[in-house]
Amino acid sequence: MSYLRRLSTRSLIVLLTAVFVVAAGGTALGVAATGGGPTPPPKPLDQAIHDALAVGHPDGVTARIQFTNNLFPSGALLGQAGSALMSGASGRLWLTGDGRGRIELQSDAGDVQIVWNTTEVSVYDASSNTVYRANLPASTSSNASNNPPALADIDKVLSEIGMHWALSDAQPTDIAGQPAYAVSASPKHDGGLLGSLQLAWDASNGTPLRVGVYAQGSSTPVLELTVTDISYGSVAASDVDVAPPTGAKVVDLGTNGTPESGSSQPAVTGLAAVQAAAPFTVLAPDSLVGLPRRDVRLVGGDTVLALYGEGLGGIALVERKSDTSTTGVDGVLSNLPTVSLDGLTAHELATQLGTVLTWKAGGTSFVLAGSLPASAAETAARAVK
Repeated sequence: MSYLRRLSTRSLIVLLTAVFVVAAGGTALGVAATGGGPTPPPKPLDQAIHDALAVGHPDGVTARIQFTNNLFPSGALLGQAGSALMSGASGRLWLTGDGRGRIELQSDAGDVQIVWNTTEVSVYDASSNTVYRANLPASTSSNASNNPPALADIDKVLSEIGMHWALSDAQPTDIAGQPAYAVSASPKHDGGLLGSLQLAWDASNGTPLRVGVYAQGSSTPVLELTVTDISYGSVAASDVDVAPPTGAKVVDLGTNGTPESGSSQPAVTGLAAVQAAAPFTVLAPDSLVGLPRRDVRLVGGDTVLALYGEGLGGIALVERKSDTSTTGVDGVLSNLPTVSLDGLTAHELATQLGTVLTWKAGGTSFVLAGSLPASAAETAARAVK
């Protein structure tokens, strides 16, 4: 989207991390180490899910939280101070029964306020005195029936998920003093650097209590939202209806809104057709680091997208005609650390979950991204000639 191309690297990362926090906080998610408190009786996973869905949601949630962000290695952002979303922080969460909520994260790197309702979300980053706003898509769910799905329906969904993910049993545990069930999901194949996703919920009322993302071979979460104390009950409107400072810079991220220029054009597919239609020389090699090219298309008349491999372990290669501006994705990443690709200089963002590289050559700009180590991503990039 065009508004993403206009953001600085740090702003883009802040917003992507906020997506995780909002998704977690929107359902009162949090994590805390088990403390030897009461645990619920053992149940099969489908029964534990069924019982959680059958219980009415609480009128509101108030919690103290700890957000952990280990995604970026030291120096990956060239020493930028970042914000609470980038460095991790402690804070508070409020959630009402009608879908409004607020997360307040406090740290020396800069406070963050995330406020949402059923139609809009805003993220205020004190480190840059900027508020980002976006409309949320309209809900398509129906509240006509509050009946939980039957066990057979839950079993069908779990069976479909199980084709691609290895699901653990429902593990009785306690989180922040609440009896809870925990489950882990790990990709069965083509998972890239992702190790597992972990989730837990309150056994007494179905409120989710754990969310965490883990990289392969690591027992420390890459991203985690932690509740250290939680209570249930009505939440005052003043706790969730909080406006950013009057003098803050406002960035409107728009909505489902207006298509970008050229985006309404149908995609051209197939290497020969793409090479004939693109306004620049298209490379899109047959394979990258052993992964075969499975799709290539010209999107919007000026951007080529090639996909390699399958699942989360695949690679995406974007090619477009180079220009002197820095408004594209390659411009957004242009202040990241540099690496050498056989004489070319590339900018690289390497994280525990994947790597993004951008460079220019022969009048074309390239972005390569995948859930693979930096060394493998660099090898793939060198093969794009």
